Parts: sequence; structure tokens; C-alpha cells
Amino acid sequence: MALPLVAAALWGTFAVPDDPSRSGRAPVPVPGAARLALELVILFGGAAGFYLVGHAAAGIVMALLIALSYAFSLDRWAGCCRQ
Repeated sequence: MALPLVAAALWGTFAVPDDPSRSGRAPVPVPGAARLALELVILFGGAAGFYLVGHAAAGIVMALLIALSYAFSLDRWAGCCRQ
């Protein structure tokens, strides 16, 4: 039950400095690739959770929407991952 709280704490703590999609502040600065990996683990982990508890359609739709969202934000990640 504490997993969502852990995920939220990680999400808010580790950031790429000067990421335009966030406040620009990074409590714990990390490279873009590390932030991308963290986001993918958290988001796809949630989709996998839906799938594993028997909500397969919701898990699949969520995974597809996550992938689509990241496909449309490639410019953000190209800049973040260079740092």
C-alpha cells in the first residue's frame, strides 16, 4: 500500500536541472536518462499493475497512452538526455 507514496516521493525528488516541463528546480539533480528511466518504471509499473490484477484492458490502454505521450514529447527527452 505504500508503493504509490514511494513512487510519488521519487517522482518529486529526482529531476533534471532546468527541465522545462517542471519547475526548473531539482531537489536531487539527475541526468536525463536516469529521470526517463524513473518515469518509465513508475508509469509502466502502474500499467502492469492494472494488467496483473485482472484489468488487462485498462493496463494495455494505459501502456499505449503512456507510449503515445512519450512519442509526442521526444523533443523534451532529446534535450534532457543530453545533460
